[in-house]
Amino acid sequence: MSETGVSYSVSAGIARIALNRPPVNALSLETIRAIVAGLRHAAADNDARAVVLVSDVPRRFCAGLDLTLLLGRSGEEVRQLLQALYVDLHDAQHELGKPSIAAVNGAARGGGMTLAISCDVILAGVGASFGYPEINIGVLPAIHFAHLPRIAGRHRAFELLFSGRSFDAQEAHDLGLVGKIVPDAQLDVEADRLAAQFAAKSPIVMGLGRAAFMRQNDADYRRSVASAVEDFCNVVTTEAAQEGIRAFVEKRRPNW
Repeated sequence: MSETGVSYSVSAGIARIALNRPPVNALSLETIRAIVAGLRHAAADNDARAVVLVSDVPRRFCAGLDLTLLLGRSGEEVRQLLQALYVDLHDAQHELGKPSIAAVNGAARGGGMTLAISCDVILAGVGASFGYPEINIGVLPAIHFAHLPRIAGRHRAFELLFSGRSFDAQEAHDLGLVGKIVPDAQLDVEADRLAAQFAAKSPIVMGLGRAAFMRQNDADYRRSVASAVEDFCNVVTTEAAQEGIRAFVEKRRPNW
């Protein structure tokens, strides 16, 4: 296993990018960059016709950013982290040229939601759960302001983003975030089955079709991503946000 907690493998036309950074797959800058590198590798890999993003940590997909990375950092240092998670990840997915599937096997929060939503399809195990808890620690789920209202509608999106509550796979499916719920034990099998369906298509037609789909659906998203970086950085350096993050790390209530 790589020190970044990310591995890349290909079998039967399916590239597998796996997270394995126990206990919760928290994202460091190196881990984010390794995921982006895996996507770029898959884009250039002629043996890969579809990509599956998975977690090898049981019942944990990804808890989001390692919050210790946000303590006492300058806006420029935080911007570097967000550049990787928001901008570089989006660009790598946009330029992938082949379909990507997120197989969510457990808890997905914050930046874990960003990883999942960057993919073309999200599959979830019955035991998966989702959430945007950033507001609870005094920061913003800024990137999700751009996409969640389009998927779930403005009012349902606002409730989820500003309550910070978690929700189960069924609610995620009802909202339109998750394409299909499967038994936990069958999640990898179902992800591979769907990836194999995609891989069986003409790679040229699939690549051109996916590019056309991106143009029709993501026309303004890249600009929204850049704005989200600024929104997050503007908030995370405030004393309120720093207190919220310290309180979370120290397992206490914030003193706001």
